[in-house]
Amino acid sequence: MVYRCQWVKDDPIEQAYHDTEWGKVHQTDEALFEALTLELMQSGLSWSTILKKRANFTAAFANWSIPEIAQFTPEKVDELMENQGIIRHRKKIEAVIANAQAAQKLQETFGDLATYFATFTVYMPDPKETALFLSKELKKRGFKFIGPTTSYSFMQAVGMVNDHEKQCAFREV
Repeated sequence: MVYRCQWVKDDPIEQAYHDTEWGKVHQTDEALFEALTLELMQSGLSWSTILKKRANFTAAFANWSIPEIAQFTPEKVDELMENQGIIRHRKKIEAVIANAQAAQKLQETFGDLATYFATFTVYMPDPKETALFLSKELKKRGFKFIGPTTSYSFMQAVGMVNDHEKQCAFREV
């Protein structure tokens, strides 16, 4: 039996996500934007629910193309609200669009999202304080639905902080 972090349920989808993705460094803008979006969509819901709808999110949000999502119109929001394969929460959907627009501005300034997020790993004596700071900075830059809890979960997911339990078989030293 393989020991995994306690949050992982006896669910093949969660296990595969944990074993192959969670906590690993994400380099592409699309992967980082997807992780941020899935974390904001998860707010108030189970992670299992999000993972089961992941393919639907990917299709609904243009394969995580930031420029395409940034151009979504109010009519597209209405269309997404009819999509039973995703979380149909208007404020969250609108937040994804606003976040794509804000992400484009980060790309213009930093070249890519990985470079921007790497600036936060420099001062990380306390990852929870870093998550609070990251949340505030993202909000200043126009990001929506990104509080400190979502920021911390994002940091865990994309490898900014190694929160695999010490006895987890997938913890990298």
